[in-house]
Amino acid sequence: MKFFGSSGIRAVYDKNLLETAFRVGLAVGKFYGNIVVGRDTRTSGDAMKQAVISGVRTSGANCRDAGVTPTPTLAYITREFDAGIMITASHNPPEYNGLKLLNKNGSSFDSLQQKMIETVLAENSPVAGAPEQADPVDIYEGAVEKHINYILTKFPKKLNTKVVVDAGGGAASEVTWRLLEKLGCQVVKLNCTPTGNFPRGSEPSEENLKELCQTVRDTGAVVGIAHDGDADRMMVVDEKGRYISGDKLLAVLIKATGAKDVVTTLDASIVIDEMGVKIRRTKIGDTWVSEELLNGGDFGGETAGAWIFPQVSLCPDGIYAAALIAFIAGERRLSELADAVPVYPLLRGSISSEGVDISRLEAILNNTKPRKVSKIDGIKLDYKEGWLLIRPSGTEPKIRLTAEAKTEKSVNMLYNWGLEAVKKSISNREKKR
Repeated sequence: MKFFGSSGIRAVYDKNLLETAFRVGLAVGKFYGNIVVGRDTRTSGDAMKQAVISGVRTSGANCRDAGVTPTPTLAYITREFDAGIMITASHNPPEYNGLKLLNKNGSSFDSLQQKMIETVLAENSPVAGAPEQADPVDIYEGAVEKHINYILTKFPKKLNTKVVVDAGGGAASEVTWRLLEKLGCQVVKLNCTPTGNFPRGSEPSEENLKELCQTVRDTGAVVGIAHDGDADRMMVVDEKGRYISGDKLLAVLIKATGAKDVVTTLDASIVIDEMGVKIRRTKIGDTWVSEELLNGGDFGGETAGAWIFPQVSLCPDGIYAAALIAFIAGERRLSELADAVPVYPLLRGSISSEGVDISRLEAILNNTKPRKVSKIDGIKLDYKEGWLLIRPSGTEPKIRLTAEAKTEKSVNMLYNWGLEAVKKSISNREKKR
């Protein structure tokens, strides 16, 4: 049975997830002797933490509790341990919870490590004496301070700018604004009271950040910064109160970091390929970006807001990214930087996957004579006009389609090719139903 998705284990919180948390702690403890545990602000977080710690202790491994902490902060201190377990469902709604497993370098457990854990979970053997609550565990003090102090060493110059921080009631509620104040910023706090119910949608999407956009305009701030529930993501609003898309922000950060070797995902815009730097693309999901950065690279990013700085760790670090974007905004207008990044027409959509014959779909798509085909995550086809990505959804019985091209005519053509190919690939048996 597969437990791991593209970024750890996630599900609606219930008794089954609580049991899974215990068994994950038990499984990780079988392979790693010294483990640190942290959680985001969700109301189910404490019960999940107790279950994980119980599992780790039952395995005989040592365990420390870092308390409520952002995922990148836990990743930073995991260098002092053999592994880290972060209790979070990231940007999912508050009724969800989950687990991210971290290595010493901050990267998520890779495919082999996940299989190793899943093998133990699949055994499903009863565990005698599994306690509902763990005895008091040693507390790890000062995780946030260590992370903040490290970031401060990377930005020695003091700022004198106004910024708005929207932590979304998540794990960065008491972190990012403190860091930015130490950097000299005047901080306007928005949704910076830790709450497990989240005052806005946890994902830092344009739809969820209307209040941040308005607050930036009202206060005259140079930038608005937003996080998701565990602060591995960071998205930005410019000084005009405009949301900056993930593709534009990726381009801005590549230039700001001076990166020459960049890892990003298959669905990032072709504008990235025009920047004159080395680009390596992975499956969609920050876990895959992180895993590829093990092979080298200056910077990694996923346009959903996950920015990875290998000099800090291989975990997406929304806290470090917040400091970086504050410095960028203090020196240049973000609106000018964003507007300088070209925008190409892009279409996204989905269709039911019922009856789709993948082999037949591939054969039909090959007849469109693409210049290049990648199968690392669904099927991506590169053409002179642009690209088309067709991949099964990881959460729904759907096929997702994305197309990008230099012109509206071309993007419509590519998208329609993909849609027709999916329809033609449905087996005759399914068509007759």
